[in-house]
Amino acid sequence: MTSNMQHGPDLDALIGETDIRALMAAARTKRDRAFGSFITYSPKVFIPLTKACRDVCHYCTFAKPPRPGQPVYLSPDEVLEIAQKGKLAGCSEALFTLGEKPELRYRAAREALERLGFETTIDYLAHVAALVRDETGLLPHLNPGTVTAAEFVKLRPVSASMGMMLETTSARLSERGQPHFGSPDKDPVLRLATLDAAGVAKVPFTTGLLIGIGETREERLETILKIGDSHEEFGHVQEVIVQNFLPKSDTKMRAFPPADPIEHQWTIAVARLLLPESISVQAPPNLAFGSGAELIEAGINDWGGVSPVTIDHVNPEAPWPNLEKLADITATQGKTLAPRLTVYPRFIEHANDWIDPGMLRFVLRSAEASGLAFEGNWVPGGLETPPTIRSGGGVDALIRAILDLPAGKELSEAQIVTLFSARDDSFHAVCAHANALRCAVNGERVHYVVTRNINYTNVCTYACRFCAFSKGKTNENLRGPAYDLDMEEFSRRVREAWARGGTEICLQGGIHPDYTGKTYLDLLRHARASAPGIHIHAFSPLEIWQGAATLGLSLADYLSKLKDAGLSSLPGTAAEILDDEVRAIIAPGKITTGQWFEVMRAAHTLGLKSTATIMYGHVEQPKHWARHLIRLRSHQLEYGGFTEFVPLPFVALEAPIYLRGQSRKGPSWREAVLMHAVARIVFHDVINHIQVSWVKMGPEGARVCLQSGADDMGGTLMNESITRAAGAVHGQEFAPWQMEDLIRSIKREPRQRSTLYGPVEEERRHRAMQAAPLAEMVNTPFRSRKIVAGQATP
Repeated sequence: MTSNMQHGPDLDALIGETDIRALMAAARTKRDRAFGSFITYSPKVFIPLTKACRDVCHYCTFAKPPRPGQPVYLSPDEVLEIAQKGKLAGCSEALFTLGEKPELRYRAAREALERLGFETTIDYLAHVAALVRDETGLLPHLNPGTVTAAEFVKLRPVSASMGMMLETTSARLSERGQPHFGSPDKDPVLRLATLDAAGVAKVPFTTGLLIGIGETREERLETILKIGDSHEEFGHVQEVIVQNFLPKSDTKMRAFPPADPIEHQWTIAVARLLLPESISVQAPPNLAFGSGAELIEAGINDWGGVSPVTIDHVNPEAPWPNLEKLADITATQGKTLAPRLTVYPRFIEHANDWIDPGMLRFVLRSAEASGLAFEGNWVPGGLETPPTIRSGGGVDALIRAILDLPAGKELSEAQIVTLFSARDDSFHAVCAHANALRCAVNGERVHYVVTRNINYTNVCTYACRFCAFSKGKTNENLRGPAYDLDMEEFSRRVREAWARGGTEICLQGGIHPDYTGKTYLDLLRHARASAPGIHIHAFSPLEIWQGAATLGLSLADYLSKLKDAGLSSLPGTAAEILDDEVRAIIAPGKITTGQWFEVMRAAHTLGLKSTATIMYGHVEQPKHWARHLIRLRSHQLEYGGFTEFVPLPFVALEAPIYLRGQSRKGPSWREAVLMHAVARIVFHDVINHIQVSWVKMGPEGARVCLQSGADDMGGTLMNESITRAAGAVHGQEFAPWQMEDLIRSIKREPRQRSTLYGPVEEERRHRAMQAAPLAEMVNTPFRSRKIVAGQATP
């Protein structure tokens, strides 16, 4: 037995192993090291494109010869009908299973293809896979059997992943009297060639073994090693299925005994021990001899595809367990069930190598930040109902250990990433822990501030790929015309904010090509003159950086001038993700992580306070969230200038990077709630206030986050342009009485605050509660501020 794969255990010892429990224990240890507490599955819809097949495997009940008067292939409409049902049921995978090359055996198949307008089954498969992808957004996983290099090139653009069961490398099983006799496509040489061709084509690939059809342990071992050799060369195998044979009544092997359950467990454990940790080991739950728990005990980390809509057409006598039952079975082994996509996270992380650009937009829209499946229909800024997070399964031991640490203890990147992975009972435990910390710091108070956002221009020289608000040469097609408020309209809005009980104005805008540091000073002076008592919360670190640069001043000198002109505090926006690996993708050319912190150090040294933010749910991963939080915490410990932390979930609908298919669609509900909870845990006794954005999370999201670590509702806003430009539908103003009603609905105490969390005069509160409707706004059309011969030049 030869193999190029570097394997640890002694092969002869494995073959003769009789202590199955010790073997499985070793497999579980390796499994847990690689995959932690999760057992994954793919929510799929099964599309049997054709059951005609040129092979005659003696155990197969799927393949059927064409019959007169019956269609050989599903029509495009029939394929779409099945896929649409899967979409409505929450599936993310469209599994295309089909017989191999039926046109080479049956004239009826050739004629059917001709009527459909295709020469080969592969051609037709490529067509309907693209149709399903484009019409439903489901991710096609194609199982066409043995495929040539040219056929992989044809299928790769319309599939997120592909697969072929190697089954066995034993040529003996193709001899007369054996299960593969008369099945040319089961030649191990052809199947190994397909496995390698998938690697050459850079296709994320699923393969596996079929055990119990007469093979020996040695032959199974040889099959596992050959899979490992191919993966070692190409890195393309994402999962290996260890499927147990069950006899079917309408097959030649109907009297053959089912696979021995002990041999099934032995093969799972050996596969886990011999294959690289990056490869998942899977066994179908509907074929389990027992409850399925014994498969987890043997070392699997994945259940494979499970359909809430269609039967298992390959094993029609074995129904899939419903997801609640599967989650309960998983929980008996101390594991948590988690949905994944048909393509695994590591291939999404390196999508440029593994996923066709035309497919990538659909993959990203189906994924969470971890690369697992996005659950539910809720997205930030929308009206969709949030999904219910399941209870059950117990709290993961790693998460429990983190929650049991002393409150406020500094957490590592790995520990924070672990908290972000929380699901089911672990999710609820993280949120409850964060809520207890919130109560310890803030009691039952929920804060809000009466503020007005004034976005004085949407003209911007930057082309941040996440931004639907700014106007420039590269994004003129986005919502609304370009504008640049004149000082009369700007001042009117400030006066109106004060008249309506506002205690704060928040000033931010695009980086207008004609703005200099003097422009920002002028805005402050006009604001101060219009409402001398109002708090001016103004200018992102990007605007501060740009203003200082245009005047040739240091950050400290420029901030001093701004402070003298009336600047009271800074919004901690333009942070996005404070990791330059991500910033280079979403905001190339914008200030770096280091420059953002330079502005904050200068401001906080001068006594100017600021908020801190994160904008998440686009291209980053949980490790980037962890780094962002760690960097903010470190800065706060030294400078103490952050008043609150504000998670800003990415609103994708109108964002350029999303429209181009290059980002996710925002965080999932689970991720969005966890951001508030994990932030509370990380920042305990360091940043005391966690704010929830009602504009992005919606009222129901605000309620949940306020019970998961947040203590602040942010501002009433009066106007909100940036999030609405990105596609959010929540109102532009959440009046003080609405704030207080929502807060009281969760039995908490509303507390109107100043920007810096001080008390508010009763006169301000009374005015805010009795505020008149806003006057109609006028967004001054954009004109250049450069003056040529005394005239403004457009």
